[in-house]
Amino acid sequence: MAISDLPLFSMLRTRMHWHQERQRILAENVSNADTPQYRARDLAPPQFDRGPGGAAPLALRQTNGAHLTGAVGASSSQFQPAAAGRYEVRPAGNAVNLEDEMIKVAANQMDYQAAATLYQRSLGLLKTAIGKR
Repeated sequence: MAISDLPLFSMLRTRMHWHQERQRILAENVSNADTPQYRARDLAPPQFDRGPGGAAPLALRQTNGAHLTGAVGASSSQFQPAAAGRYEVRPAGNAVNLEDEMIKVAANQMDYQAAATLYQRSLGLLKTAIGKR
C-alpha cells in the first residue's frame, strides 16, 4: 500500500493544496485592493465529512431507550459562519478590505503550517513503526 492511499495523508495533502490555492487568491485580493469594481474572492473549505465513496456520515445507533439520540450534522446557532458581503463598497466599486484580507492571509499561513507539521509528524510515526528511524 502506498502512503498516498492512506486517508490521513490524502486529506492532509488536499488541505495543503487548498491552502496554497487560497493563498494565491488572497494575494490577488490584496494586489487588487485599489482596482475599481474588484470584489474580494475566497475559496470554500474542502469537505472531509463524507465517508468513503461520497456517502453521508454514519448515524449514531440508540441501543438503549435511555441513551441520547444525538443529532448528526446539527450545530449550535452560535457557531454559524458569518454572512458574506457585509463589507462596504468604495465609490469606485472596490469591495476589498485590506485588514480583513491580511487577517485571512495570516490565518491561512498558520493553518497551512499546522497541516504541514501534522503531515511531517505522521510520516515520522510511520517510519518509526516500520523501523526506518
